Amino acid sequence: MADLTHFDAEGHAHMVDVSDKPATARVAVAEGWVKMTAETLALVTGQRAKKGDVLGVARLAGIMGAKKTAELIPLCHPLPVTKVMLELTPDPDLPGIRIAATVKTTGQTGVEMEALTAVSTAALTVYDMLKAAEKGMEIGGIRLTLKEGGKSGRYKAPK
Repeated sequence: MADLTHFDAEGHAHMVDVSDKPATARVAVAEGWVKMTAETLALVTGQRAKKGDVLGVARLAGIMGAKKTAELIPLCHPLPVTKVMLELTPDPDLPGIRIAATVKTTGQTGVEMEALTAVSTAALTVYDMLKAAEKGMEIGGIRLTLKEGGKSGRYKAPK
């Protein structure tokens, strides 16, 4: 297992010094889902949710979440995010909404946390917009599926 870089030699948490690392193109993709009843999903696909456009609002929330990651996660570096793309796909087999986020930057550290935060924020927003119809929705499957760039190179999650 690789050394945990967020701890110093004495075991104290610290922000990793990336000042000597070259700025390179970075991309990260994360995924997750919100499971709900078929009836609740029908509110989304039929655009009948009382709070409005569930997928559109969740997409914007995910973008905002990615941009605010450094404010939420204590040891994350603030990054110049150059692209955030969210796909929210109704899936009747789940049933629910599948969420994928792609985040890009050119910088000295990666955007894995930004992609994971985008998915998490979008999923929480889906829940918030539909909780009046169903409080028992389940959020899950949040994971990094792809990371490219930087010293550690490429990571692709197994299917």
